[in-house]
Amino acid sequence: METSTTHFIVESLTRAIVEHRLLPGTKLAEQKLADHFGVSRTLVRQALFQLSQNRLIRLEPARGAFVAAPSVTEARQVFAVRRMLEAEMTRAFVREVTPSKIKALREHVAREKAAVERGDAPGRTELLGDFHVRMAELMGNEVLAQMLGELISRCALITLMYQSASAAEHSHEEHGEIVKALAARDEALAVQLMNEHLTHVETSLTFDRKLPTSDLSMALS
Repeated sequence: METSTTHFIVESLTRAIVEHRLLPGTKLAEQKLADHFGVSRTLVRQALFQLSQNRLIRLEPARGAFVAAPSVTEARQVFAVRRMLEAEMTRAFVREVTPSKIKALREHVAREKAAVERGDAPGRTELLGDFHVRMAELMGNEVLAQMLGELISRCALITLMYQSASAAEHSHEEHGEIVKALAARDEALAVQLMNEHLTHVETSLTFDRKLPTSDLSMALS
């Protein structure tokens, strides 16, 4: 029971961070969270520790927990790792591509398009990140899906802090082009498009933006 409660708190806070409701630098007060979730501070502390392992929050001695604010250097490193991992993933995907896998990716891209068109920023951010995890899941590689999920959670924080609005639409269009190359079993083109896509996302980040701040109870309501 305790494990599932901790998991629920981790999920709720992760979603609030990824969906840009909890912003970088926000203080996560243990008592406030305990009151909000109706649990003990011990369970809250366990959840915060798990989130610090994923680098989504930072724990500071005597000061408490804060939503992480990734540095420009860390942002560039995260994208470098993603390019390495996802180039190989794309190669492997082409080799084991099937009509049902392509159908699943096309359905995902259609959901992205709908979110972009209705101006749903949280849904759009989540779906654009999930496209990459979906590829790993369709290959049946749980370890890769989990690793990408963690990297993409960190990317969601980074894009929140540094991304411009028009970049999301380009990301969606590029996913569509990647799926076409995968369907055509064109390994070289698919890898090239994936690399270009991740580079475009990174170069669309403006690293001199002022950081927003947020209120904990509003973010979780």
